[in-house]
Amino acid sequence: MPADPPARRPNFLIIVADDLGFSDLGAFGGEIATPHLDALAQAGLRLTGFHTAPTCSPTRAMLLTGTDHHIAGLGTMAEALTDTLRGRPGYEGHLNDRVVTLAELLRDGGYQTLMAGKWHLGLTPELAPAARGFERSFALLPGAANHFGYEPELAAAPRLMQIARSLYIEDREMVASLPQPFYSSDSFTDRLLRYLDERDQSRPFFAYLAFSAPQWPLQAPAENVAHYRGRYDAGPEALRRERLQRLKQLGLVSEAVEPHPMVGGRSWDALSPQERARSARTMEVYAGMVERLDWNVGRVVAALARRGELDNTLILFMSDNGAEGALLEAAPRFGPNLTEFIATHYDNSLDNIGRANSYVWYGPRWAQAATAPSRLYKAFTTQGGIRVCAFIRYPGVARQAAIGDAVMTVMDITPTLLDLAGLDHPGEHYRGRAVAPLRGRSLLAYLDRRSENVHEASEGLGWELFGRRAIRLGEWKAVLIPPPAGPGVWQLYNLAADPGETTDLAAREPGRLESLLAAWQRYVAETGLVLDPTPRIDGVETSAPPPRTGER
Repeated sequence: MPADPPARRPNFLIIVADDLGFSDLGAFGGEIATPHLDALAQAGLRLTGFHTAPTCSPTRAMLLTGTDHHIAGLGTMAEALTDTLRGRPGYEGHLNDRVVTLAELLRDGGYQTLMAGKWHLGLTPELAPAARGFERSFALLPGAANHFGYEPELAAAPRLMQIARSLYIEDREMVASLPQPFYSSDSFTDRLLRYLDERDQSRPFFAYLAFSAPQWPLQAPAENVAHYRGRYDAGPEALRRERLQRLKQLGLVSEAVEPHPMVGGRSWDALSPQERARSARTMEVYAGMVERLDWNVGRVVAALARRGELDNTLILFMSDNGAEGALLEAAPRFGPNLTEFIATHYDNSLDNIGRANSYVWYGPRWAQAATAPSRLYKAFTTQGGIRVCAFIRYPGVARQAAIGDAVMTVMDITPTLLDLAGLDHPGEHYRGRAVAPLRGRSLLAYLDRRSENVHEASEGLGWELFGRRAIRLGEWKAVLIPPPAGPGVWQLYNLAADPGETTDLAAREPGRLESLLAAWQRYVAETGLVLDPTPRIDGVETSAPPPRTGER
C-alpha cells in the first residue's frame, strides 16, 4: 500500500448484466424502460469504446484480475475444454493461482468486499468467491440457471441443463435450498442489500453485483413482461432500424454509420403468424428481464442515497459480452435430445413463455437488433461480440454527463479501482506465489481529462475464443472467423470509417495487415494462448455472406 492513501477513499460498485445488448438501455437507444440505469448513465460517462471478451467467464476473469483470460485460467470456457486444451497453463477452467484478484487486493487494503450474483469462475467451495477475496458472498457458481430456481429431474437431462443449473453458495457453504420466493435479479439484490446493511461502516466497500439476467432461459415476472405486449410485433429488423436511428440522435454512433448486414436465422417475412407470435413473445420476456434488472439497480442506488454514500461511490455498469444470438437447439454439444427434453419437461406454449416452467431464447435476429451497427454478437471477436454497453458514474472525476469514445477494455477496471483506492498491484509476486502483472491500464487520467486516450495506437489489443481471433492497433482491426460462420482468413477493417466491419480492406492494405499480424504474434507469445484445431463452439451460427472488398 502507498504511504499516503487518500483520506476518504471511494466505495466501488460494479454491476454486470449478462448478455445485455449494446442498445437495450434507454440511455443507449433502447425502448425498454430502464429509468434508474438511464439516470446513472446520463449523469456519468457513457463508454462507446468499452470492450470485453466474447463470452461471460473469460470477461469476468479479466474484470477481476486486470489481465488476459488466457493467463487467468479461462483461456476457453470450462464448458468448452477439449483434450488439446485441458491441462495447459491458462486453461484450468477456473480462476487460477497465477493471478491475484481485485477483491483480494482491496480486502488487503482495508475495503470490505461483498458479492452477490453469477460467479462462473469455479464450481467448488475452494474456487468460490470466498476463496478469492470476497468477505461476504452469495453466488451462482455455474454460468446460467433457471431464474426462478425451477428445475425438473436432471438425471436424464441434456448437457445444457447439466451445466446450467441451480448451484449456489453463500460464503463457504453450499446452499441447500433457495430463499422463497426466488427470482435471480431480485434475490441477488436482496442479498447484496443485506450485506451493505450489515457491513462495517468504518471501512469503504467494494460491492460486485453480477446479474445472471438477461441471459437465457428468458424468464421474468409477469407484470414486467406485460408492459411490452405487442411492442415487438413488427419484428427484429424493424427494431434494429428504430434503435439505430435513436443511437444516431443520442450521438452514440455516427450519422453516416453503415451497419453490418443482419445474418443468420430467418427473416421476419419468412415466418408464419404463429412463429412471429412466439418470437415476439421471447423478446417481450427479454425486455421484462431488463426492466426488472433496472428496478433492482434502483433499489441499490436508493439505499446508497439514503446512507449518504452515493456520491462517494464509483458505479461501473457493463454487459459481460454482446447480446446472445446462438440458436441453442442447433448446438450438438448441448445434447441431441434438448428439444425433446424441453417439450417434455417445460411448457413453452405462447401464454406460458417467460414463466418458471418455460425455457426459451430469442436467437440471432433479435441479438443483432441490439448489437447494431456492429457485426454479429456474443461468442464472436467481431465488434458485436466484444463492444458492449458500459458506463461509469462517479462525481469524483471530471468526465461526467458525457460520452467517451476512447478504446478501453475490461482489463482496465482493476488498475483503475486500485488507483482510486491508493493501492498498488503487487506486480509479479503475491503472498509467496508468482502472479501475472497487470495488462490493463488505469482509466483515471482519461476520466480526469488529463489524457484523451487509454491505450496508445501502437499497443496491440488482442482477442481469441473458440479459434475466433482479432487484433487491434489504433483504429485498425484484423479479424479471423473460421468456417462455417466466417471465411477462415484474416480480414482487415478501419473501425474509424467502418465500425460495422462491412468492408474488408485486406487486399488493399497488405502492409497494414502484416503489421497487425505481427502484433497478433506478440499477443500469442505474451498470453500463452493455444489455438485448438477442433474447438467447441458456444452455439452454432449460420454462415454470414461473404464480406465486400475494396474501399467503400
